[in-house]
Amino acid sequence: MRILMTNDDGIYAPGFRALMAEMRKLGEVLAVAPATEQSAAGHSVTIFSPIVATEVADEKGEMLGWAVEGRPADCVKLALRMLLPWSPDLVVSGLNAGSNAGINVLYSGTVGAAVEGAFFRKTSIACSLEMPPVGRPDFLQGASFARQMVERILAGNPEEGSLFNVNIPDLSQGAPRGVTVLPQNTASYVEWYDKRVDPRGRVYFWIGPDFNCPTPNPDTDVTALAERLITVTPLQFNLTRHDQIGTMQQWDWAIEGVDPTQPAPRALKGKN
Repeated sequence: MRILMTNDDGIYAPGFRALMAEMRKLGEVLAVAPATEQSAAGHSVTIFSPIVATEVADEKGEMLGWAVEGRPADCVKLALRMLLPWSPDLVVSGLNAGSNAGINVLYSGTVGAAVEGAFFRKTSIACSLEMPPVGRPDFLQGASFARQMVERILAGNPEEGSLFNVNIPDLSQGAPRGVTVLPQNTASYVEWYDKRVDPRGRVYFWIGPDFNCPTPNPDTDVTALAERLITVTPLQFNLTRHDQIGTMQQWDWAIEGVDPTQPAPRALKGKN
């Protein structure tokens, strides 16, 4: 098996290196990951500046992959379009330092990179480890759990281009209690901002590190993590509200200045 690995914490992040070591147990691995931390980059891509990609060696001096001065989605695009000598069978993003559950998947660069892999019809898995209240997370044990989750997902023979989000609970409280497949929580998180004044008297705001979800939807990834379960959620990137299409097609769409007799562009002729 050939595996592309990426993340949003950067190619030198300890969680990334720990998961790379585990994924090498499953096949050939190459990394294409950000040169610096890109947390909360979502699915953004670089448009107005060049993207520098530098080859990186591992501790033994062997080829590890490429450090990319761009976003996580840039990394996957470059990997699949330009950098990799082969087409991967699997894209794995992580191991992220911090959970990516609930609506945080919309902000997460870890998940954004996995979504980009799914765009290319590659089975793609985002893996994250919940942070402990104090101290460093156990990335080595977390990576072992993540690798086992990847194995279990692949054993289910997911269809081409499938996308999964895996979250591992804080391991400082002990081993996880099990594995559960649940939907993404959609209840709002509560953030806070620290208001400050700079030396020139300008007011600025700095978002705090804690994100709380006081009223999560029951039986979702957020509630299961709180119960110390490893969660896996199948995701999709089609945001269309299909249940609204028929109703909205009946609305009055008469717009002043619209000329329905105008011919369609040649490239669109014959398409609905």
